[in-house]
Amino acid sequence: MKIHKKFMDEALQQARDALTAGDFPVGCVIEYNGEIVASGRRRHSFGKVNEIDHAEITALRELLAVDTQVEIDKVTVYSTMEPCLMCFSTLLVNGVRRFVFSYEDAMGGGTNLPLPMLSPLYRDLQITIVGSVLREESLALFKTFFSSSKCQYLKNTLLATYTLQQK
Repeated sequence: MKIHKKFMDEALQQARDALTAGDFPVGCVIEYNGEIVASGRRRHSFGKVNEIDHAEITALRELLAVDTQVEIDKVTVYSTMEPCLMCFSTLLVNGVRRFVFSYEDAMGGGTNLPLPMLSPLYRDLQITIVGSVLREESLALFKTFFSSSKCQYLKNTLLATYTLQQK
């Protein structure tokens, strides 16, 4: 668990940077052989919706753009929020098999996708998912985001309500 906290701390820094920039506070790092090989944060400004540049997708793009010997099926993705269905399935299709996240996405989390019930592409995948690593630290960032008077993104949604009710 200590190793998970080390890399989640780095993902949390990405999330803090996103929050400072006025973006949804999701950060992600991709670890391989004990090293961070890619990172990303949510790129979304208040009032301008972009549902493509999630932290996990940004980190994956960075990883794939680098000429490297990384075996993608041996990386671990660390994200401050449970990957959404888009991110989770994109990472799976690209070969990622290990996921660690901080805060559960009560509205759109994708890690509960019933893989055995899906088509052959997904059905036989052997994946590892670890949740709630440094959850309180991530939750605090989301509470700050949703409490902001500038926040319009996902305002009054299940995720915002759920987050603000957490203790």
